[in-house]
Amino acid sequence: HAAMVPVLVALLFLCLCAEAVDRSNFKTCDQSSFCKRQRELKPGQSPYRALLDTLELSDSRITLQLINDINKVRLLLELYRLQGNMTRVKINELKPLRPRYEVPDVLIADPPAEPMAVVSRDENGVVLSLGPDEQRLIVSAQPFRLDIVEGPQVLLSLNSRGLLSFEHLRVRKDTTVSSMWDSIKNDGQEVSEEEDKPGMWEETFKTHSDSKPNGPTSISLDFSFPGVEHVYGIPEHADTLKLKNTDGGDPYRLYNLDVFQYELHNPMALYGAVPVLVSHNSQRTMGIFWLNAAETWVDISSNTAGETGSSDAPQTDVRWVSESGIIDVFIMLGPRPNDVFAQYASLTGTQAFPPLTALGYHQCRWNYNNQEDVKAVDQGFDEHDIPYDFIWLDIEHADGKRYFTWDPQNFPQPKEMLQGLMDKKRKMVTIVDPHIRVDSGYKIHNELRSKNLYAKNKDGADFEGWCWPGNSGYPDFTNPEMREWWASRFSYNQYEGSMENLYTWNDMNEPSVFNGPEVTMHKDALHGSWEHRDLHNIYGLYVQKATAEGLIQRSGGVERPFVLTRAFFAGSQRYGAVWTGDNAAEWGHLKISIPMCLSLGLVGISFCGADIGGFFKHPGPELLVRWYQAGAYQPFFRGHAHMDTPRREPWLFGPDNTALIREAIRQRYALLPYWYQQFYNAHRTGQPVMRALWVEYPEDQTTFAIEDEYLIDLLVHPVTDEGAKGVTAYLPGKGEIWYDVHTFQKHKGAQNLYIPVTMSSIPVFQRGGSIISRKGRVRRSSTCMENDPYTLYVALSPEGTAEGELYIDDFHTFNYHKEKQFICRRLHFSDNALTSSNLAPDSKFTTAAWIEKVFILGAPRPASVSLTTADGKESAVEFEFDSAASVLILRKPGVNAGADWTVLLQ
Repeated sequence: HAAMVPVLVALLFLCLCAEAVDRSNFKTCDQSSFCKRQRELKPGQSPYRALLDTLELSDSRITLQLINDINKVRLLLELYRLQGNMTRVKINELKPLRPRYEVPDVLIADPPAEPMAVVSRDENGVVLSLGPDEQRLIVSAQPFRLDIVEGPQVLLSLNSRGLLSFEHLRVRKDTTVSSMWDSIKNDGQEVSEEEDKPGMWEETFKTHSDSKPNGPTSISLDFSFPGVEHVYGIPEHADTLKLKNTDGGDPYRLYNLDVFQYELHNPMALYGAVPVLVSHNSQRTMGIFWLNAAETWVDISSNTAGETGSSDAPQTDVRWVSESGIIDVFIMLGPRPNDVFAQYASLTGTQAFPPLTALGYHQCRWNYNNQEDVKAVDQGFDEHDIPYDFIWLDIEHADGKRYFTWDPQNFPQPKEMLQGLMDKKRKMVTIVDPHIRVDSGYKIHNELRSKNLYAKNKDGADFEGWCWPGNSGYPDFTNPEMREWWASRFSYNQYEGSMENLYTWNDMNEPSVFNGPEVTMHKDALHGSWEHRDLHNIYGLYVQKATAEGLIQRSGGVERPFVLTRAFFAGSQRYGAVWTGDNAAEWGHLKISIPMCLSLGLVGISFCGADIGGFFKHPGPELLVRWYQAGAYQPFFRGHAHMDTPRREPWLFGPDNTALIREAIRQRYALLPYWYQQFYNAHRTGQPVMRALWVEYPEDQTTFAIEDEYLIDLLVHPVTDEGAKGVTAYLPGKGEIWYDVHTFQKHKGAQNLYIPVTMSSIPVFQRGGSIISRKGRVRRSSTCMENDPYTLYVALSPEGTAEGELYIDDFHTFNYHKEKQFICRRLHFSDNALTSSNLAPDSKFTTAAWIEKVFILGAPRPASVSLTTADGKESAVEFEFDSAASVLILRKPGVNAGADWTVLLQ
């Protein structure tokens, strides 16, 4: 392979030195033959007709045949009414030449169906009952169309623009069997083949050819949302929160790719793909989940009332096009945002509940050089009094980039290094990528080859491509046997030098193949009997799943894992965290991190963050400080940098900037109880942790396109402009109050508030009517703070009430679930009394933590304050009152955080 080394070096040089993404490496719709073919189909009369006499109704579904009147191919339509106000629509060939791919392992269970009834039928169509609120599903026969209505209102329509298109499997015309195929009857209907078009049977892109042995297999379907101007979701794109109109440009592309230095405001594909779109107007929120793991393009066309001078009501049309597989779509009918999140969570699961430490600060770079470097960086945090939980090692830590190993020169005693971190209650993450160096001296490679667990090329030999180690094999993670074997590699006796405080990062799992088409695996590569094209977007999910299972297994099922992944799909939330990939040290990249993470939250993936400071390039001190301040209020909080950038540990930019970064990180640590509570709620309910404002103010149209601020219950408006002297934050909620968390100043809701800022400002507001918990003593890591006392911040509503929860468990095991070992308290303030009551009376857990202070914002001055405990004992509580800010501070109520108690203001 020596001849290939210069090629690889040149490739890497191109990768690392490019100023921005080389767009020519990635296809446009015009260069993707199936996208081009499908886009040539213009809205109009659909050739598909529903054959109503084939309708069959069973307890759980309705089936009906569709026929394409041009080529006479028949399709099978299946309709399901699902529990929880959802409808599932499946369309497949009635008699395909061979099976078509249906995505496994994404749904957490077969969704429970409810009976549907035929309300009426005639020769033009059939009306089905969807249960509540006069909801009906109308099937029109010619042309075929589906409408979901509620009373007189059309909620959404399928194929109303006639863009249903289903390229059926066929035999190639120039083969010997084509004459037999010409005479095949399809249920008595002659099949009429259309002319072959370019790219149907093979396609080239740059120097790569795609053999397409199964021919054209693409599918398309359009959805119309009357009355809707705002749609969101379908991450991952470096773009606005509200999806844009794609008329006249490329559609949004969903195809997991290694796109370094990606451009902003571009519908190009990035590292992950979640085919879920959310529509919203002030009356209703709905969602579409297009369950397909092949390359997918999404066209969005909206007409906004009055914009074009027309008086038409607004409408948004969305068209999905995928290269292969079947149409399998879940329509989530809301009606509220939280209902859509719950509906989607019922299908694909909720965000994994991370260990508390994972919510702390993570320090990473490509690469910390050796054990001494790790020790020096670790000490640097202590010397500068900056807390952190995890230090990370990138690809250089391994022996010749052989994952599951350690470089013998630079990391000769990994256990000693890990023990040093453990002594300080800190942890480490190492990278384990899914490309395996082809090297007969490497145990992992030899086992994969001998067990025949690598993905194959089109000829059936092990697929090989170039990645960081040079020539590499790619394990077939779609194979359960392969995932089981991979999980077993994380056991302490297999992964030598690993300990219980070592966790994992899966990068390059799109999969990235430096010398492959579009820097990824060839579509005609094979995973068992399926082509890579059928399942490309789910590969990364399988890598993270196998890794997370490995970390759980190594602890005997006791410990919660932490795994960060770059590539992801629907359902990836069940396995850990994601980040927004190889961003750059530019203000625009800091800004875009907010809508990128908000978009992921809308489709179930709450544990999201961006590389603090930008991965590529060198941030100036102002950008770095502002990025730490923003990152401290995003779910995943990690500093990371490219090997070619100057070092940027938080204390390298002078004492003033060190102090500003320290303060941002300390604010994160003080709020860890609150972040933990938010993740517990997300894990329980499927609601996002970091939320767009419209999610909680669904009727307030001002919020619909806001993407520079967000809610984690607290409202956060980071400063993301260079040289900013002020920001304007929208405080939602007519009749509500918001309290500045730093000054306790009160502001009315439903207004734009100008906030002057200095370099130390992080504008954050607490909503009146909420109670949040913090910890006032920040230590060197979250583990050191577990039993420290809590401080409660009670922000009173205009009515003088407030509500919140306090959740505590052991912070790292599954015992909260398996053994019901947790504390969940309801905190409630009304009638001048603050009470803590038990929301989980059957749970068994105790804590050493106690309540140290209570801040009551917006309170009147009391004459006295008393505490009554569960056993009826009453005692006086020390307090002080700040009349300028109307803040009452109760000192040392001294009560256990898991106890029942009442504080009365008199």
